[in-house]
Amino acid sequence: MSKRTIIIAGSGVFGTAIAERLAWNTQNQVLIYARSLDVVNEINTDHKNTKSFSTRYINKNIKAFNDFDTFNKASCIFLAIPSKTILSFCDKIKPYVKENTLIVNLAKGMSEQGAFITEKLPFNRKASMKGPTFAIELLNGFPSAFTFGGDKEDYLYIKNKVLEHTALTLDYTKDIRAVELLSILKNMYAIAIGVVSGRYNSPNVDFLIYTKSVDEMRRFLTLFNCESSTIFKYCGLGDLGLTSLNDLSRNRTLGLLVGKGFLQDNKSTTVIEGYRTIKVMHEKTKEKDLIDEYPIVTALYRLMYKEETITDYINTVFK
Repeated sequence: MSKRTIIIAGSGVFGTAIAERLAWNTQNQVLIYARSLDVVNEINTDHKNTKSFSTRYINKNIKAFNDFDTFNKASCIFLAIPSKTILSFCDKIKPYVKENTLIVNLAKGMSEQGAFITEKLPFNRKASMKGPTFAIELLNGFPSAFTFGGDKEDYLYIKNKVLEHTALTLDYTKDIRAVELLSILKNMYAIAIGVVSGRYNSPNVDFLIYTKSVDEMRRFLTLFNCESSTIFKYCGLGDLGLTSLNDLSRNRTLGLLVGKGFLQDNKSTTVIEGYRTIKVMHEKTKEKDLIDEYPIVTALYRLMYKEETITDYINTVFK
């Protein structure tokens, strides 16, 4: 039986980790696209990617490449590159990608233009896959879960073929936009919850703000004409829980630093996905004259962008 060619576009920590898991399935020929020839050579020769995981070996059957022509071989391409550059990258590879190739977006966040990534991808067959998955956990082989947003036929192909024998679980929704939106929102609310955790260090308080955050995320789903029930998928409650209540999360860590008063200058936070999202979502609620219905994002915007105090923030979100 011939193998299916699966390409992971991106050799960072998440791309490398998902490649390792997909290589568990011996029917997958897993290829990693990397910009750096040094990374390509290291993966192909030493079976390591020290830029992402300094001490770990990866499956010897994983191969890396640096050219665009190879994309023509793919039956499925997983996009694991930074959200800010993903659309320009896809414009470059589009001439080399076969028309029936399935493109699965793994990037969590918005494009540089503030758009939903999957909706702007220049491909006909596309999907989104998001869930509570830290890269190191994937690399270590722990069972993990994603939500697949897209066509049912593509979901079944990924679930029953590509992910077979990988200990990766999927749930499903046809609402791609909801999956994309939740992956954006959870970063922002992880900061919001982190601020409260940094101030109080109390499980009671953590879950008070967590529950309020879930309710506000559900209202955002409605605002963007998405299925509100998607909040109950892995990409919703699952990813929010992982990102907002686990100290491996950069967005939660940012919130903790702010809550403890250790971070006075927010300029260094602009590379963190959730920070960008705060302004975008606040402007959306302001545009719709709905600021009062989204007290957490409103208070977080004022705290992070307008230099209001943590006390002001706390008083607003606890109302």
